[in-house]
Amino acid sequence: MSLVGELEAAGGANAPATATARLREVLASALRAGREELTKPRSGYGAPVEVGFASQDGLLLAATPVDAALRADPKVAEREWQLVAATVATLVDLACPGVPASAGQLALKAGESGGSLVLAYPGSIEPAELAEYAPVSFEEHAGGIDRLRAAAVVLPPGVLDPAGLKPPIGDHHPLRVAEVEARLPAELEGEQREDAVLALLAPAAGAAVRPHEDPDPAARVARRILQRLDGMGKWGGYHTDFAHLARGFAGNERALAQEVGEALLDEGLLAEKPSVGQRHVFLNPRRAGEIRALIERGEAPPALRLPSR
Repeated sequence: MSLVGELEAAGGANAPATATARLREVLASALRAGREELTKPRSGYGAPVEVGFASQDGLLLAATPVDAALRADPKVAEREWQLVAATVATLVDLACPGVPASAGQLALKAGESGGSLVLAYPGSIEPAELAEYAPVSFEEHAGGIDRLRAAAVVLPPGVLDPAGLKPPIGDHHPLRVAEVEARLPAELEGEQREDAVLALLAPAAGAAVRPHEDPDPAARVARRILQRLDGMGKWGGYHTDFAHLARGFAGNERALAQEVGEALLDEGLLAEKPSVGQRHVFLNPRRAGEIRALIERGEAPPALRLPSR
């Protein structure tokens, strides 16, 4: 029987504690099936990929069909990341924490259950209210993900028992960016929104000024581009318009930034996602070590061919 079927048979979000053990087993099976489904070209078309939500012990919890390693290492496929970001946005909707004034006010934590990523956010909602609002909010955020059908399943308290709940590792981890994005006012769009995300997270990062001091113009531009994308959490499926790479540069440096962006793509430090009428790019998680070495120490991969000036 499916998770939804087991849940309905047990009494839904108000199922008794005697059903907890069985529901945990079925949830673990559903998350494993969802993780396998996400590897396919089209996911959830036979049965929706399920994300489990619960409210207990002053926390709103969400169990996702994504590897728990995401908390420390954002190496996930784009559709996996989009599902996680939609889950974060749903938790924020339910908790209503307001716009953060600083990075210190970010509250999202991540842990694991059976190897699956579990997200936690401060908040408390009655099971009946959670059952009413969580599926609606989740559909709003996840319904537009390409080639994915997913659904929120509201669990009774006690079914989720996550281990190791901690903040995401890294000041600019995409999970932190996702929380900021979800908490910013809806009227902030485009460049204004990106600037707001970067401004809020930058103080926590203590970003070095060394990229701005690099004597080589192309290297300086490359390091600043990568530093900015890292600061906005543009890893994996979390991408930005290629045209934005030249933002923050003036005069001749804007044209140089476009050339440098192409060189970073050619070397694979950036990866590209075609979009309607646009080119979107993101930092390649598989090259994270080389990207950090270039940002922090100016150590470029041997095959990187930057334009000369």
